[in-house]
Amino acid sequence: YQLTAKTEIVNLTPHAITVYDAAGENVLQTIPSTGVARAEQRRDPIGKINGIPVSKSSYGAAEGLPAPKDGVVYIVSAITAQAAPDRDDLYITDELVRDDGGQILGCKALAQI
Repeated sequence: YQLTAKTEIVNLTPHAITVYDAAGENVLQTIPSTGVARAEQRRDPIGKINGIPVSKSSYGAAEGLPAPKDGVVYIVSAITAQAAPDRDDLYITDELVRDDGGQILGCKALAQI
């Protein structure tokens, strides 16, 4: 996939993504959520631990992904990206920026799986 300065970035996570500079100090841009893509989740009960239900969780096909489109890339969760290994237009957040309490504020980069 050829990335250019004109590449459109579509955020398919449930929250806005704030992109910081390399130092993690200045906000470069905020990419609002415009929908949600997910991987189908399956839960199979396997028992209980101290009365708490326990399941075996697995993921299937990606849901909510638009068809590939020239000049457009999509930010999705890591699980969703893994569910669509044939897509070269899916990205995840990378190099996370956190506050002093460990809460995620944003990222400094995007990555492919």
